[in-house]
Amino acid sequence: MTMQDLPHIAADVLETPSLAKLALPVDSSHPPRILILYGSLRPQSFSRKLALEAERILRQFGAETRVFDPHELPILDSVPASHPKVQELRALSLWSEGQVWVSPERHGAVTGVFKNQIDWLPLEEGSVRPTQGRTLAVMQVSGGSQSFNVVNALRVLGRWMRMVTIPNQSSVAKAWQEFDDTGRMKPSPFYDRVVDVMEELFKFTLMVRDRSDYLVDRYSERKGAAEAHALLVAAGVTEEAAATPVVAESAKTSCCASGAC
Repeated sequence: MTMQDLPHIAADVLETPSLAKLALPVDSSHPPRILILYGSLRPQSFSRKLALEAERILRQFGAETRVFDPHELPILDSVPASHPKVQELRALSLWSEGQVWVSPERHGAVTGVFKNQIDWLPLEEGSVRPTQGRTLAVMQVSGGSQSFNVVNALRVLGRWMRMVTIPNQSSVAKAWQEFDDTGRMKPSPFYDRVVDVMEELFKFTLMVRDRSDYLVDRYSERKGAAEAHALLVAAGVTEEAAATPVVAESAKTSCCASGAC
């Protein structure tokens, strides 16, 4: 097979994946950094209790963790993005290498409290994507029988936010009977599954971090950036630095990046 057999591909931006490019950097010995989001403001929030239980397990594995408190986070677009609570959330997302999302199920879907947090995280801000390439574990709590509506919806959100969502997940049914009076989760198969999910997230985060830029680097975006660079050169706006332009970031193509949403 030669490039002549692939006439529609721009050869100068096509890269062949290789194990060498996945080599672990020598300075990647720090603890994995995990951000945990939950989706209820109730004083006895079971999603918060589950989030804190997940945090304990992750810390036992050696992770550095942060739990974002959604209290006082304004509704999307009701205030400028410079609001301190919005800046706190975005800074934590940038800090993280992996995330845990925990939402209650309300009317068969994620809560507004949880969705508001995700909506404040832009797909792209300048040349930075606050969630791209980060690992993600999804969990839900339900007041009744077991359901997977929320974890399925969270997977859709994770894909849209360009995150690496792990295969395992947790759905805790009748959450009101799964925690004791101190807020700790009782021993049960539900608890064992939470341990499974955190263990898997920790492993995937170790594999993906420091390699995420390479893993999510896309041919179509390199091609678009190269074409944009060529237009700038032709217009005399910039100089040709090399035969093949260095692609630092892709052109903005999403509706959110263009401000349409």
